[in-house]
Amino acid sequence: MDLCPQQPAPLFTFGVIADIQYADIDDGFNFSRTRKRYYRSSLKLLQNALESWSDSAVKPDFILQLGDVIDGFNKPNGASQRALDTVMREFASCPVKVHHVWGNHEFYNFSRSQLMGSPLDSSLNADWRPKQSDIYAYKFSPFPGFVFVVLDAYDVSLLGIPESSERYNKAMNLIKLHNNNEDLNCPPELQSHSRFTMFNGGFSQEQLDWLDLVLSVADEKQEKVTLVSHIPVHPGTTDYVCLAWNQEELLAIIRSHSCVVCYMAGHAHDGGYYLDTGAHHLTLDGVIETRPDSDAYATVSVYPDRMELTGSGRVMDRVFLFS
Repeated sequence: MDLCPQQPAPLFTFGVIADIQYADIDDGFNFSRTRKRYYRSSLKLLQNALESWSDSAVKPDFILQLGDVIDGFNKPNGASQRALDTVMREFASCPVKVHHVWGNHEFYNFSRSQLMGSPLDSSLNADWRPKQSDIYAYKFSPFPGFVFVVLDAYDVSLLGIPESSERYNKAMNLIKLHNNNEDLNCPPELQSHSRFTMFNGGFSQEQLDWLDLVLSVADEKQEKVTLVSHIPVHPGTTDYVCLAWNQEELLAIIRSHSCVVCYMAGHAHDGGYYLDTGAHHLTLDGVIETRPDSDAYATVSVYPDRMELTGSGRVMDRVFLFS
């Protein structure tokens, strides 16, 4: 009887988790009251993920935390730092580096200046960063021929910066071009403009130019690049209301570089996927809206010709072939 050929070992593996949004408060609902949110039990689901990665025969080389690690409800309760400390104690048990992405809930709790240099700033010793010091974007390479780029989806936004600043005024002028509502967290009626809300943001021209340069270098070296951010940019992966403000500009850059193999994001809480011009766009299911008896995380094994995502709980298994 023929034996099945043994699966070759991956080049490297990594874990990924999104939208934990921990808070020590009772369960609630999303803004439209259509989906339940499990604030306390989100910590247990994080523990489940970390224990699984620690116990795995092939342990991940690093973890991607896609943003919204604690919930905005911590802020009015004066519990922002306490909640963050609670979550970071769990991550401290992880024996590998955690790359943290910043989402809107980070900025509900802390200013941009507070986040810089905080435990959520994983850009220290990064391979390459934009020259503007307060853009939270950086590049790292976990294995020869493979590059990951963390992007700052709130580089242009109304969150985390002083209302008296020029940066805030520019963002306000931009959002007001598309959203006339008194409450800017309320989306415009026109679907194609519904992304222009206060809980979303965008990428500055400086960040886009920096990314274009990073990808040009990767093209020349024939590297494979995965982009990581909090907000999705492809409408095939989520509703328009959860897209980045200038998602079309970022999509244009992605499509112009053959090195990009994947774009990973959270924010929407429901999983989504779309293959566009050789790039796999993934929106990961959020922990916060996952039942306490389930899970929401994934382990990705990277091979020369593909990435295999093994989901846990409500995260689906997927294979991302490199074209």
